[in-house]
Amino acid sequence: MNLKLSTFSFMFVLLTISNTTNSQNKTTKTKEIERLITKKRTFNKEYGFGYRIQLYNGDEQQARKFRATFKIEYPDKFSKLVYVAPEWKVQVGSYKTKLEADKDLMKYQEKFSGIIVIPMGK
Repeated sequence: MNLKLSTFSFMFVLLTISNTTNSQNKTTKTKEIERLITKKRTFNKEYGFGYRIQLYNGDEQQARKFRATFKIEYPDKFSKLVYVAPEWKVQVGSYKTKLEADKDLMKYQEKFSGIIVIPMGK
């Protein structure tokens, strides 16, 4: 009986120490995760996040034609003209991941050539 009690006590102490050590590691990892999340949120506020597909980059008249053609082919999809001196860009979609953007890129390449996926900025 004494042997069983001492064995049980030893195992209990061993498990308690192991659990305490494990909890301390989780706390350290949680702090690290929180730090990374804060860093990512700061980055997103400054630079934006996500992806768009760029159909055209060039003069205004041609950009408006590309956008009009896109709206006829895909009336339910978002598109916009962006002016960054001295060029106009036609950008479409709003994707959280590059994979989502790449899927639509393959569809749009049937009608438009030279299109690319670009990261969104502010």
